[in-house]
Amino acid sequence: MVCIVIFAKAPEPGQAKTRLIPALGAIGAAQLARRMLAYTLRQAVAAGAESVELCMTPASDDAHWSGVDLPSGVIRTAQGDGDLGEKMGRAVERVTAANRQAAVLIGTDCPALDASQLAEAARQLASHDAVLIPAADGGYVLIGLKAPCPEIFTGMAWSTSSVAVETLRRMALLGLSVWVGPVLHDIDEPADLAHLPNGLKPGKATYF
Repeated sequence: MVCIVIFAKAPEPGQAKTRLIPALGAIGAAQLARRMLAYTLRQAVAAGAESVELCMTPASDDAHWSGVDLPSGVIRTAQGDGDLGEKMGRAVERVTAANRQAAVLIGTDCPALDASQLAEAARQLASHDAVLIPAADGGYVLIGLKAPCPEIFTGMAWSTSSVAVETLRRMALLGLSVWVGPVLHDIDEPADLAHLPNGLKPGKATYF
């Protein structure tokens, strides 16, 4: 069984997609974050995993989430304190150890990570210890694990071009069998907007 865990920040102006503010403005960047969140949720649900979890910051009862519609059946959890590695490590431990499911962790920044990509990663995780889909900027857009592996997340230089390579190095040291998917593009910087599908661009009425 697989749980897709989506890490997301509330789409609040000035807080969401801040690196896109020079190109879109604070409100425009937040609106894009909202569209990308909705799109990611739909793709995760369509992928056919046993469960989908939205791991949120701030927690779901915060006013910043008011007006954000979530599909029925999506589990809501809080990211909690700590850096990204601590948050991801806790999520993997909760899903794999407590819930006894394989964990596939994603963000909301990669429109190319659609239902078919998610389903393929879940399928590969059935025959591998871990799965990873790298990002063009050197990070990754998806990581999947069957068991807690805090070594993969601790002391990582997040938001650098070496994250995916270092993660794969650590997985190799742990003796994990790993499936690596195709490199995909995140939408983080103004230049990345060239990779934004038409259905997610500002002014479009449909978002797939």
